[in-house]
Amino acid sequence: MKNQLLPIILLFVNSLAFGQSSIEIIVPPFQDKYAEFVKKLEAGETDINYQDFRYSFIESEQFVIASGKSEELDSLKKEIYAQMDKSNTSGVIDITKQMLSIDYTNMAAHKILRQTYKMIGDTANASKYKTIQFGLLNSIVKNGNGQTCETAWPVIQVSEEYFILQMVGAELQEQSIERKGGLCDRMEVKLDGKKKTYYFETTKVFEGYKKIGL
Repeated sequence: MKNQLLPIILLFVNSLAFGQSSIEIIVPPFQDKYAEFVKKLEAGETDINYQDFRYSFIESEQFVIASGKSEELDSLKKEIYAQMDKSNTSGVIDITKQMLSIDYTNMAAHKILRQTYKMIGDTANASKYKTIQFGLLNSIVKNGNGQTCETAWPVIQVSEEYFILQMVGAELQEQSIERKGGLCDRMEVKLDGKKKTYYFETTKVFEGYKKIGL
């Protein structure tokens, strides 16, 4: 009898762990490339061109909506860390899904989501969001080496620059715009106690600014 009950108990525990979140990621209601990408990725179809996906966000009406929700995104980011301090995994999952409903290209949200799913033992979702996170990241850092403006990493939002610097463990010292060889953000950082410079290609960033009237 005990042997028969054990699989049922395990199934019940797993359903509790994996079913904690009450929020679903909302696919934008627009008939555009970005919305199609989000729909595919949420369905687990992660073998896509991630640079095309990121660029499609700038072209989408969702980008305008997301730009108008910058304060909401900042508030959600703060709330994530509050929920982390409480070890509230369901709260963290809900908040990251709200963030991704606004901007599905947000690498920080994907990182936190996959780490949280791994923590609760949901390996399928942990694997999915890890693939998406590194797909987004590699679409930047594998397009150039970030050493000069000519070989700068192409970003669509300044937040991507800060995420990458955080990933490599670099501490920002000074930021400036450079126009030699392109349009770049020159980031002076300290890494492992040494000074280093990274370059980010920002043409798409300024396209985004223009789209929202900045």
